[in-house]
Amino acid sequence: MGVDQIVNMVMRIFARRMINIGVKKGIDVAARRGKPEAAMTPEDREQARAAQVAAKRARQAVRIGRRLGK
Repeated sequence: MGVDQIVNMVMRIFARRMINIGVKKGIDVAARRGKPEAAMTPEDREQARAAQVAAKRARQAVRIGRRLGK
């Protein structure tokens, strides 16, 4: 393996992690509808929690779909 291949591999790993963090943060903001935690009513918190659970299940479904597609 050349140095350029190793650098590319490390950069891909780093980029993938940063993109995953960004996607998770975006889903969290969308679930909270842009409100900070302190400004939310208990009903809003419950709805945000439900949206996060739904997003988690959607990610799991996509993962299962990829496995079945192979």
